[in-house]
Amino acid sequence: MVGKINRRAALTLGGAALLGAAAGVGAATPASAASAWVRLPLVTANIGRKNLAARGPAIRDVRAADDTRPLVGWQEISEGDSGEPALIEQHFGSAYRNTFLRHDTAFRVPISVPAPWVVVDTKPTFVHGGIAGVSPPRWITEVVVRHETIPGLQFAVINTHYIAGAYNGAQNPDLRDEWNLHKQTHRDRVIAQHQQGRLVFWTADTNNPGYDKATGQDAERKAFGSGIDRIDWLPPGNGSVQVELLNTKSVAMDVDGHDARVAIFRVRTA
Repeated sequence: MVGKINRRAALTLGGAALLGAAAGVGAATPASAASAWVRLPLVTANIGRKNLAARGPAIRDVRAADDTRPLVGWQEISEGDSGEPALIEQHFGSAYRNTFLRHDTAFRVPISVPAPWVVVDTKPTFVHGGIAGVSPPRWITEVVVRHETIPGLQFAVINTHYIAGAYNGAQNPDLRDEWNLHKQTHRDRVIAQHQQGRLVFWTADTNNPGYDKATGQDAERKAFGSGIDRIDWLPPGNGSVQVELLNTKSVAMDVDGHDARVAIFRVRTA
């Protein structure tokens, strides 16, 4: 027969048991299991303005940049010509959501997001107005996406196109206020997404061959260390999503001097 204990002893024992149970729960709860790795090809593609007949094949070849559907940040879409939205929709098909492609103001820098990624948020940010004969208005576009079957696997993609001629070409100092404002705004948007605990990728035509990083942070990584077309990423500070760069390559577009640049990543929840 179990011996009797008095009320004070029972309360003392009960309190200790509760503390022990609480400690046990904390110690015994395993960390969430990491998800499987998911392949993620990411492309930055300035379609160009010169050999317009080559745009259709170029868009087709960007879509075929990898066996896994690539996520694409575009630049110079519908900039002084027409037909590119229809070509993108034709070659990319129903498995894509082409965000900003027909946006009223930010249409020059759309982002094509393939299944299995689901767009959960979008944001356009105005940078500066146009300059006659020099530059259209400049915008930054961004999307937040999650995997359709792995809800915790989320990240942001930011896409943009800086003014030309400030730090390349003519090296015109009168354009550097606009370029520098763009760099600051770009930095602010990357940091804003990162502060939400997200992995952040960005794609851009920076129009600066000496471009370093959007944020200047040591944690920001570069897929390409030279040229004006860049892909960078900033891992989440909380470690919620892991990312690895597997490979890089280029896709010839033959429209003007730009080739599409491709970075093959894999991502998973931690």
